[in-house]
Amino acid sequence: MSYPFQIRSFEEYQQKYKESVEAPEKFWADIAENFLWRKKWDKVLEWNFAEPKVEWFKGAKLNITENCIDRHLNTSGETPALIWEPNNPEERTRVVTYNRLHKRVCQVAQMLKNNGVKKGDRVCIYMGMVPELAYAVLGCARIGAIHSVIFGGFSAQSIADRLEDAHAEYIITCDGAFRGEKVIPLKDVIDDALIGNKTVKKVIVYTRTRNPISMIRGRDIWWEDEMHYAEEQVEKHGKAFFKAEEMDAEDPLFILYTSGSTGKPKGVVHTCAGYMIYTAYTFVNVFQYQPKQIFFCTADIGWITGHSYIVYGPLSAGATSLMFEGIPTWPDAGRFWDIVDKYKVDVLYTAPTAIRSLMGFGDEPLKGKDLSSLKVLGTVGEPINEEAWHWYDENIGKKKCPIVDTWWQTETGGILISNLAGVTSSKPSWATLPLPGIQPLLVDENGKEVTEKDEHGLLKGNLCIKAPWPAIIRTTYGDPERCRKNYFATYPNLYFSGDGALKDEQGNYRITGRVDDVLNVSGHRIGTAEVENAINMHSGVVESAVVGYPHSIKGQGIYSYVITNGMHGDADSTRKDIAQTVSRIIGPFAKPDKIQFVKGLPKTRSGKIMRRILRKIAEGETENLGDTTTLLDPGIVDEIKKGKV
Repeated sequence: MSYPFQIRSFEEYQQKYKESVEAPEKFWADIAENFLWRKKWDKVLEWNFAEPKVEWFKGAKLNITENCIDRHLNTSGETPALIWEPNNPEERTRVVTYNRLHKRVCQVAQMLKNNGVKKGDRVCIYMGMVPELAYAVLGCARIGAIHSVIFGGFSAQSIADRLEDAHAEYIITCDGAFRGEKVIPLKDVIDDALIGNKTVKKVIVYTRTRNPISMIRGRDIWWEDEMHYAEEQVEKHGKAFFKAEEMDAEDPLFILYTSGSTGKPKGVVHTCAGYMIYTAYTFVNVFQYQPKQIFFCTADIGWITGHSYIVYGPLSAGATSLMFEGIPTWPDAGRFWDIVDKYKVDVLYTAPTAIRSLMGFGDEPLKGKDLSSLKVLGTVGEPINEEAWHWYDENIGKKKCPIVDTWWQTETGGILISNLAGVTSSKPSWATLPLPGIQPLLVDENGKEVTEKDEHGLLKGNLCIKAPWPAIIRTTYGDPERCRKNYFATYPNLYFSGDGALKDEQGNYRITGRVDDVLNVSGHRIGTAEVENAINMHSGVVESAVVGYPHSIKGQGIYSYVITNGMHGDADSTRKDIAQTVSRIIGPFAKPDKIQFVKGLPKTRSGKIMRRILRKIAEGETENLGDTTTLLDPGIVDEIKKGKV
């Protein structure tokens, strides 16, 4: 199998990019011809960013799982689709061929139907990184149910909010999940999230850790029992059984919640056809994937990276995707390198946070590990700093592997800006060139295109995109106005990413970070308002303000300025109590790294908090704070500077 749409030279990239901008409908229609359709499209693209309204492959009918599984069975049925590496290296690994994946996904689809799940129903999935998570995602897609995967680090309150927003009636979870030395009690968290819930009808529980759990009669059922019954039904009919549900190109495929600049998470909706084509196209081209290679993406399927580059992108390309249950530092800091050695991994795609963390352990964990199988390295989630880029290049790639530094978002569905491995040039800490079909634009605060270069010959502005690509966000679930306001209203007729960027004379882009009130902590986007709301739930807190600051491992840390009405115990114990409150309401990954107690916050006379000042203080800048004369109480700034932690 080869990929007719794979770009193999810089000249070809330039040609394809030109075609994609000048004739986008023909460009994407040619690529779409390589996929399986029940009915071809009537119109390739209809769009209007003002509403916003974007429709790709209008009128087409398909099912994404037939493209991810069924069409590979005749030629690659015994090729591994998924390789699963468990948390404990002593435990048996699992290799799931495309034939086996087909059978399991049909079983899950039948299991869901047996329990009343219909096309369009929302199914919440809260599981550890086990193959059953992939089966659950694909099983939903096969019957047209909309899956909403929630990362296993979220708290009961966060899950309850998402269940309510999606009006989810079904949940698939595990008794628990292994992460390093810890057992995460997933079912207990779900039970807490369901207190007071009136919409959830069934909770399907997969057995993984065997920690004690409660099973409520009539609501909770065991995955194993249901799958056994479904298997009997599937076995009767053989391979031809369980014809996938016919879906419209623009039917919703999944909802994935992401943090916004308000406290309420927003449900990003992606649809079937455009998302499928774009994830397959970017997977094959960015990583220059070749058939039979082992592709190891270290992300969790609870985030968009896992959706697009563990499940849908690789499988729609007939690739072999490696899933890892554990963490990079357990049982020691050589775990990633053990996995690369063990499976002869060809492509490794991980986060700068993981790279920086592993750098800290030095060369010892690399000793005796054969990394010679690696051909391509990738990074995702946040901009990678130069030091980490060079360490990754020298120690892991041995200066022989191109590094693709990918920029994209939950809302974009797939990679928008990145070098193509070995085809277009890399530049340390730069995402480099846009992919075909992507038209970036740097604008100033008024939405005017930036044309004046700085002293380094660079353009600097807010990163927008001029035209839609197939995997662009379609709406925010149940609240289309929020989608319009967040992404399309800031600058008319443009998609606004919320990120700032630089552009050099060669057309390369470097992402400089968020320009809105969203933090990027270890590649996870967290809204400042969301963290502030959680801190303010603490009984001793009057008010808080949260900003990001440079963090040597996470990229960005969370710095909180907190006004209290009297501490219960000393300052340290109050900090711990506040951190625990955030952990309970959002999840442990959102805990503030630093908490500074203050008497007041720098506010304008209209009551707006001047976060610009707080951000500079958190970053260690105490002199050039800008004009403070408009503040209600300018003296508060000196107090905050003195108390910096």
